This record gives sequence, structure tokens and C-alpha cells, in this order.
Amino acid sequence: MANSGFEDGRGQEEETFLYFAYGSNLLTERIHLRNPSAAFCCVARLKDFKLDFGNSQGKTSPTWHGGIATIFQSPGDEVWGVVWKMNKSNLNSLDEQEGVKSGTYVVIEVKVTTQEGREITCRSYLMTNYESAPPSPQYKKMEKDKSHCLSESRKPLLAQDKNVGQ
Repeated sequence: MANSGFEDGRGQEEETFLYFAYGSNLLTERIHLRNPSAAFCCVARLKDFKLDFGNSQGKTSPTWHGGIATIFQSPGDEVWGVVWKMNKSNLNSLDEQEGVKSGTYVVIEVKVTTQEGREITCRSYLMTNYESAPPSPQYKKMEKDKSHCLSESRKPLLAQDKNVGQ
């Protein structure tokens, strides 16, 4: 069994927090751009949520050129992602990266289940006021190239999204 990077069911230590990523922050290079303390903990699944892609306020992002990842509550569905252990000193930079100040995303607390069956509480983000849209070219490339942290666990990034092949 792989070391999951946390010692108890809460997964929290005084100077760190756990972050559940399901989109572009599945890429080690992406998360480390602004959050150098991020250390991979484990693959996990979020129950009763579904992965979606969209444009905040219906406007296509000039950076992403297509839909960006979000999640929404959906009983019976699940979203696979990764848990990063991060220093609290990176909290502001993560919020900034996710567009919390601009209102693109809001912070949520979620309980995820590891592949070993342990439940842990993590910080995550949910896009507000968005319109569904096909995933951006970057997300499609991540899935095609398997260049994300889920590739080793064989968990598909975009499998739940009907727009992937479009």
C-alpha cells in the first residue's frame, strides 16, 4: 500500500491543509506554478458530485479557450481526483489561481474517499454562475496524453463528460 501522505482520518496538520483537485491541478507542473509546497498524497473520489466543464458567466476564458472544470452535486455520481497536501502559506495563491476573489469559484469543504477506503476532509472549489461548454483543448490534451496524476491509477479525467470527443 502506498504512503498516502497523511496520518489520521482528518488529514489536517497545524501548518498544512488538504486540497482535492479534479481539473488542471491534476498536473504537477500546474499546481507547482503558484503553489510550490503541494505534495501528492493520494488518488481519491468525491461521491455524489459530477464533473462538468463550463464558462464563468457564459464567457469563454481567454486563457483556456473553452470550458474549464467544475463539479456539481449529483446523487449517485462520483468525481475522481487527487489530494495535495499544501502549506497554509499557499492558501492565498491557490485561491487566486482559482479565481475566488473574482467570483469565478467558491471554496467548499468536501469529504473524499481514498482508494484504500479512508475518508478525509479537503478544500476544493466549485464554479459559480457558469454555462456548460465543451472542455478546453488543454483538458482534452491532458486526457489524450495521460499527463495527469490520475493516469497511473487508470482513472479517466474526462470519462463522465459527454463533450470530450467534440
